[in-house]
Amino acid sequence: MINENGTRDPIYTVYGFDKSYAQVAFINFTITNGTPVKMDKKHFITNYRPLSRPICGYSGTECPKSFWDEANLAFFRSKWMIKFFYRMRRQEEEQQRLLWQIPYLKLMKPSDTKESKRSLQSGPSVTTGDSRFSSQDNFEPYEVYFLDKESVLTIKYPITALTREDYLNFSKLRNLQQESLHRFLGLSIDGPEYVTIWRLCSRGTLQKIIFRGSLWFDPFFMFCIMRDIAQGLRFLHSSFIESHGRLSSECCLVNESWQVMLSDYGTSSLQEENHRKKKRFLWTAPELLRGSAGDTPTCSKAGDIYSYAIISSEVITRKPPWNYQEREESLDELLYMIKRGGHAPIRPDLSTDGEINSALLHLIRDCWSERASERPTADTICKLLQTMNSEKKSNLMDHMFTMLEDYTNTLELDVEERTKELQEEKKKADILLRKMLPSQVADRLMLGQTVESESFDCVTVFFSDVVKFTQLSAKCSAYQTVNLLNDLYSGFDSIIEEHCVYKVESIGDGYLCVSGLPLRNGHNHIKEIAELSLSFMEFVNDFRIASLPKERIQLRIGVNSGPCVAGVVGLSMPRYCLFGDTVNTASRMESNGKGERIVLVTKCQALIKECHSGSCEPTLSVKDNCKKKLHFTCYILLANL
Repeated sequence: MINENGTRDPIYTVYGFDKSYAQVAFINFTITNGTPVKMDKKHFITNYRPLSRPICGYSGTECPKSFWDEANLAFFRSKWMIKFFYRMRRQEEEQQRLLWQIPYLKLMKPSDTKESKRSLQSGPSVTTGDSRFSSQDNFEPYEVYFLDKESVLTIKYPITALTREDYLNFSKLRNLQQESLHRFLGLSIDGPEYVTIWRLCSRGTLQKIIFRGSLWFDPFFMFCIMRDIAQGLRFLHSSFIESHGRLSSECCLVNESWQVMLSDYGTSSLQEENHRKKKRFLWTAPELLRGSAGDTPTCSKAGDIYSYAIISSEVITRKPPWNYQEREESLDELLYMIKRGGHAPIRPDLSTDGEINSALLHLIRDCWSERASERPTADTICKLLQTMNSEKKSNLMDHMFTMLEDYTNTLELDVEERTKELQEEKKKADILLRKMLPSQVADRLMLGQTVESESFDCVTVFFSDVVKFTQLSAKCSAYQTVNLLNDLYSGFDSIIEEHCVYKVESIGDGYLCVSGLPLRNGHNHIKEIAELSLSFMEFVNDFRIASLPKERIQLRIGVNSGPCVAGVVGLSMPRYCLFGDTVNTASRMESNGKGERIVLVTKCQALIKECHSGSCEPTLSVKDNCKKKLHFTCYILLANL
């Protein structure tokens, strides 16, 4: 075909055979500018143009699957997947149902030492740093064990037959969680005895805390304990467990936050040991004791309310249930009286020294009513307790923090007051020590320093003695003699405070003083001792004995000046002592003197004349017994300096 440009466009025709095998043109097309252009369209046998590639492929083996084939395949795949996941879910559920079963060998018992713990059966020891539970008194009747290196509480039961229903209940029990319930971890049934495992509550049982006596229970503290127990009962009574059945202060545990949690619930199918059964009956309601079959009472919600009342009486009175340890009746007799009941049934005494809300006491009495139908429900108890809470604090921890703040403030005041008292006592002790020892020596001793002996070139030593003291004391009783010396020496001590003189000691009626040590005062030591001696004489002239008013006291005084060595002797009751011939000579002057005389040696007389104005007269010659060849000329001090 010639186009408008005068060029030839080829025309293509596709021929085929029809049903009668006659040649038929199926399609005509031409190519213009390199592009195929359909010129004519014929009808195909199937009314569709043939595909460039057959549906089943050129080999005829690649035919696509039909819808039903695809649907069947998807159905079988889905069925297989559902079956697989269902089986996996069943296995997981089965494993979850068996999680409450804890192997017996996993339980490790703490040993008596602080560093190891050993299995219930013989086996290797395991090292642990947790040694807080070596003493298990706070957890009775629970025992502390280790499970996967974590501390847990356990209770042992004799082996009994468990039903499938028990297995399901224990599985549900493990998943039961509430803030007032002690968490149940599982049960060991493959050992020589059944062992229930519970999470640890570090403060122990409520019974131990009540009777320990070291914790102060105020009304809000008691209220919080009763409220926590009531909330736990309300949850149990609305759960599949329906009732506790063994509620007592022994199965109420206290955690770190001082929250009371109910424990040992949901295990009524396990039989308790015989020695625990009888004591547990103290919390059992009378109707359950009367209607029990054998030794195993049944349980009920009303019975739990009765047990709650008995626990509340323990909290308020801080005494054992029924105060059974101090009652005249035996435990069997008391249980018989409880079981008997009557119009005026026996109940615990609620008298206490503290102030308790009267509404709370009425609630307790309603809870232990003899008729089970008259007891309030756990939900009613919680509502009534909520109306009684007049405190702004909602939990016990807030209350404890408030108490600690008040205690801290009070403690600070007490510490400040005690510090002042301690400072006053320290001052008194320092004054007393300085009266017993020289100030310089006392200061060094208080600092923990060693006091070395010290030599002094010239000091004046004073000795005095009561003339005929033996005869005077014979006329007095021992008590009167002590009073006599106390009055006399008190006057002497007052006079000493007016002079630069140190009192060394007083032994019986003897009195020893010195001037010039430990504080050096030049040549004034002879003047101080001389004035002291004259003052003593004046005091004695006016002194009267209370028990012997007609008797008078006379003093002998000996004085000597010279070198001396002083130091502290001894560790227990240390004494400041003087050593040297000067001390011995002064003692000799006193013992050889006469009453109402102040005897001095020649050196003292020379010092008085050289340094001070005073008068002395010679009196006698004294021989030194220690140095028999020496004789001393003695002088008597006559007048003030």
